Amino acid sequence: MKRFGSTRWNGNLREGKGAVSTQSRALEDYPYSFFTRYGDKPGTNPEELIGAAHAACFTMSFVRMLGMANFVPEQVESKSEVVIDKDGDGFSITSVHLTVTAKIPGIDQDAFQSIATKAKAWCPVSKLMKVEVGFDATLVS
Repeated sequence: MKRFGSTRWNGNLREGKGAVSTQSRALEDYPYSFFTRYGDKPGTNPEELIGAAHAACFTMSFVRMLGMANFVPEQVESKSEVVIDKDGDGFSITSVHLTVTAKIPGIDQDAFQSIATKAKAWCPVSKLMKVEVGFDATLVS
């Protein structure tokens, strides 16, 4: 299985503009620029796209593992916070923190934490991360 995302960029770094697209067309020519990445202009940036991909990947792994343990979640909400910091003359992703909150009938705290931790480890996007991936899991009753 292969999936792709693509970008197009015109101009220099500060005044230029880019557009990001995905194979599925969920994003198609969606704008990004220096100021959507390092400022607060409308548009996207690579770090939030990584965060969205990570949250989506974890959630699917988690729901799969819940099913294998005979649990069906009513709701799962996941967030992956990707931190980018100045690193010499450039920038680096220095940390990632994954947070999940879920409502799952019949599960206890120990089973919830165990399955959530395994799902984080099994998520292909988590495996891709070379920085420490922090993690919080909250079971809602």
